Formats: sequence, structure tokens, C-alpha cells
Amino acid sequence: MIVLKATQDKVLAVLQSVAGIVERRHTLPILANVLLRKTGNAIQLTTSDLEIQIRTTAELGGDTGDFTTTVGARKLIDILKTMPSDQTVSLESNQSKLILKGGKSRFTLQTLPAEDFPLVQEAASFGPAFSVPQKVLKSLLGQVSFAMAVQDIRYYLNGILFVAEGTTLSLVATDGHRLAFASAQLDVEVPKQEVILPRKTVLELQRLLSDAEGAIEMQFANNQAKFSFGGMEFVTKLVEGKFPDYNRVIPKNHHNSVTLGRAPLLASLQRTAIMTSDKFKGVRLNIEPGLLRVASNNAEQEEAVDELDIDYGGDAIEIGFNVSYLIDALANMGQDMVKVDLADGNSSALMTIPDNEHFKYVVMPMRI
Repeated sequence: MIVLKATQDKVLAVLQSVAGIVERRHTLPILANVLLRKTGNAIQLTTSDLEIQIRTTAELGGDTGDFTTTVGARKLIDILKTMPSDQTVSLESNQSKLILKGGKSRFTLQTLPAEDFPLVQEAASFGPAFSVPQKVLKSLLGQVSFAMAVQDIRYYLNGILFVAEGTTLSLVATDGHRLAFASAQLDVEVPKQEVILPRKTVLELQRLLSDAEGAIEMQFANNQAKFSFGGMEFVTKLVEGKFPDYNRVIPKNHHNSVTLGRAPLLASLQRTAIMTSDKFKGVRLNIEPGLLRVASNNAEQEEAVDELDIDYGGDAIEIGFNVSYLIDALANMGQDMVKVDLADGNSSALMTIPDNEHFKYVVMPMRI
């Protein structure tokens, strides 16, 4: 009995939407599987890594007969990828096997019982739900996610702080050397909620969110967050811990300020970065009235110097930075102009977008 029929591109698309969190090797073999639950013409797919759970429902063709089973997610995707996109494929559940047919091909896959699949226990009570357009959240994540720490022992830095308060949603990420802040307006007013989303959740949301129209609904509980968008439901554990007070990190009264083109500055930094060493990514910035000089050198006695004409009348400042930190911020800003505020050669710099309160980037100087 054939129980599910659809074109390869449809089946592959729904599978790939939930398979991002699946790890091939896991202490629990069933977590490498996707939970398939077919009811009528609808199929529900669920994946989990015990901390994140993604579920989506799709309307696919098929005849009567319902089934629930789990099968290796990556293997199923790998097989489907080898088939033509317009080919009709069928899935048939038979005892402890799943049979996939397409054209003259037939694959018999081992399954594991659906009742053994460890579903994430959802929190008993979530805070009020609120929505933002998907593309707004995608943009906010893009503006701050590069500043997240990677495997820092201060585990609360390995993620992004979400703060919903009043009609503002703010996202903050820091690895201790730099801090990125971005915010957007909400359509509704919400009571203050602060949560830290884990790094893996952030990367997965970035992968799944689209620039198309459509909203994403969010709800936060003490130890969980829930996102609903585009027919998908995404539940994740939160990072426990106290995020640093980001307001104290953002400089308020730097008196030297220069506004210049983002693209020319980015290109200049990318050129001088070539002469830095892999371990030591330092560049020197010399700012004086009318001129910005960017310089770097390495252990082989090689050096690079690049100059930009700027509209600046403040103090002469020499300051060193990890060039990667500057490039990351500039590459993830979409605007034409960037404003840089400085105090002196030993204080952190503040990068913002002119006439825009919604983005701030702080980077600590380094000794060179």
C-alpha cells in the first residue's frame, strides 16, 4: 500500500527545513532520525537534539492509510537529492522498514519506533506572544550574530540576548572583545522579557527565516522559547545565566567622531588585513584632521599602508584593533555610511549608522 506520494522537490524541501539540527552521530541513535506522522494527506515532520525541536506540517498527496515512524534524516535527504526534482516519489511504511520509490529506483530504509522518539517537554506557561516580520528578525540576527562567542567558558556569551520591552525588541551579542546591538519596533506593547538564545538556535533561525512577507510569532518561558512561522514550530532551551549589562559597555560621550563611506573603509581594511598574521590580526588606525591611515605588518617584515581622505577635525588618535572585528561589523551593515566615535587610543570605539539609533557596535582596542 502506497501511503505518501509527492514530487521530489516538495518532499526534499520539507525534510531540509527540519533537518538542520540533526547530527549524524549522536549518543542516542534515534536523534539522527526524523519523526514522520502521516494523517490523511498531511505529513508532520519532527526533529530534535534534546535541546531544540523543529516541527513542520506539509500537505502532500497520497492515498488513505496513516502511519507514524522514524527514519534516518540525512540518508533520506541524500537519496532524494540524487533524484530529478520533478520525479514523483512514494514513501511506504512496512513493519520496521520505510520503502522509498522513485522512477525505477527503490530504497529500503531501517526505521526505529516512533514511540521511542524523545519529544521536548514544552514549558507549562509561556509569556505573551508577540510577532515581528520574518525579514526584520532575520536582519536583526544578521546584524549581531557574528559577535557571539564560540565555546566560551562563560556559556551565557555563546548566544544572543533577546530583550522585549514596551514596543521594542533588542538583540545583543558579545564575546568579551566586541559587542553588537540591534533593535526594532514591535506592533504591540509587551511586558519586559529577557532571554538568552543558544548559538545553535540562532544559526538555525538564520537558516530558516525568509525575506518573504510573513510574521514570526515568539513566546518566552523561564527556560524555553517558542517560535512559529511559515507552518513551522521551533522550540528551544534557553541559556541560563546573567548576560553582561550591555548599556554600561556602550560608550556615551566620545568627543571625536568621523562619518565616512562604509564600502571604502571596508575595502581599506580588507587590503591591510592581508599583511596581518593568522594569529595576530592587528591593524593600526591613525586618524588626524582630513586623513585616516590604516597600517599593518607581520613577522616577515612585510607591511601595508592605506589612506582615506575623511571629513574630520578632531584630535589626532592612534589606535589598534583586531581587523577581523572591524570587517565583521562593516560587512554585516547594509548602509552606505558609518559613524565612528573615539575618545583616545586606549578606549573602545563605537560604530553606528548616522541618524539611526537601532544599531550600535562596540569594539575594544588592542595593543600593537
